[in-house]
Amino acid sequence: MNARDAGRRPFLERLWRTPIPRPLIPLWGALAAASLAYESALAARARYWKNRSARAPIPIISVGNLTVGGNGKTPFTLYLANLLRARGWRIAILSRGFGGRLSRRGSAAMVADGGRIFVSAADAGDEPVMMAHRFAGPIAIARRRIDGARLLAAHDALDAIILDDGFQHLGLARVLDLVLIDESRGFGNGWVLPAGPMREPAGALVRADAIVYVQRPGKAPSPRLIAAAPREIPTFRARLCPRALIQSDRGGWREAPLDLAGRRVIAVSGLADPNSFRRTLAAEGAVVAANLAFPDHHEYSDADLGAIADAARNAGAEAVVVTTKDLVKIERFAGALAPLYALELGVALEPGDEERLLALAEARVRGKCATHQDQPDGRDGGYSDGD
Repeated sequence: MNARDAGRRPFLERLWRTPIPRPLIPLWGALAAASLAYESALAARARYWKNRSARAPIPIISVGNLTVGGNGKTPFTLYLANLLRARGWRIAILSRGFGGRLSRRGSAAMVADGGRIFVSAADAGDEPVMMAHRFAGPIAIARRRIDGARLLAAHDALDAIILDDGFQHLGLARVLDLVLIDESRGFGNGWVLPAGPMREPAGALVRADAIVYVQRPGKAPSPRLIAAAPREIPTFRARLCPRALIQSDRGGWREAPLDLAGRRVIAVSGLADPNSFRRTLAAEGAVVAANLAFPDHHEYSDADLGAIADAARNAGAEAVVVTTKDLVKIERFAGALAPLYALELGVALEPGDEERLLALAEARVRGKCATHQDQPDGRDGGYSDGD
């Protein structure tokens, strides 16, 4: 079994704290040297793509972040896609399809449309298939996102495409760049990988058109939150909050009441930060008897099923609770793990922020005024994967 005790934080995260624990300073020093080299490579990469990015036939809205681990990007992508669709926009979602066989082969593919899912999580990755259960519009995957954007444009007449986890994908121009920052974690020690949790230095925020500060359930804002954004960039505040329990029913999903108070459960997740899932369940009043943490984007096996069933039995659990992105891979075992639920998170913006965000999207998309890396003739410019 690949599960680990989620009570022990990953080793590297101990190095990413401030201050660095004294016994780990020598090791961190070696990682810091690697980080400086990586940061130089990132700067060279950004210069390369500045005038080479491809323009898609449809305006692109990117939702991304600057740090590793969950920052609420996928729930926010779903929130924004459904919000714009409810306002009459023709919206599609584009994802890399991380972990899926099609993405590894470099293929662009339609995942879903109109409530119909065309490919499995093993082929498309867990997050695109999860989003397909909660968004009725077109969803596509592509490692080369320009290929996915062209596929979506050929598939349907669209007003905009939302690019999930797109901030570091410099090969595709966008009209609006939204960057999410986890309020509780901020930027950690501020170093880029591997000495810190940053995908890029905080200075990359100059490319952003807006910042969304995300508050997670059961976590207080970090006193070290680095607000490094230029003052002219608009900011928004969002909360991730549990909204329902989900059960798999003959291939579809149905909602059950969010009733966890006093219930003894085991938590099962394949996340970058599994403790956040445990804390969310505890904040809802659940008694978390065991917390089984698998690697991020884990593909569950029959052996994993047996281990989960044993843990639930040994803990005397009333239910097994997973994340929605894990449900798409574990629901085939639902009969053996009954009752099996997924906890779904929703997004709520601060009063007034939703209308401000809509106005910003309207101005950028309807005006089709690309702000970063815009290449007028739409050439790929020697395009290769921009991740």
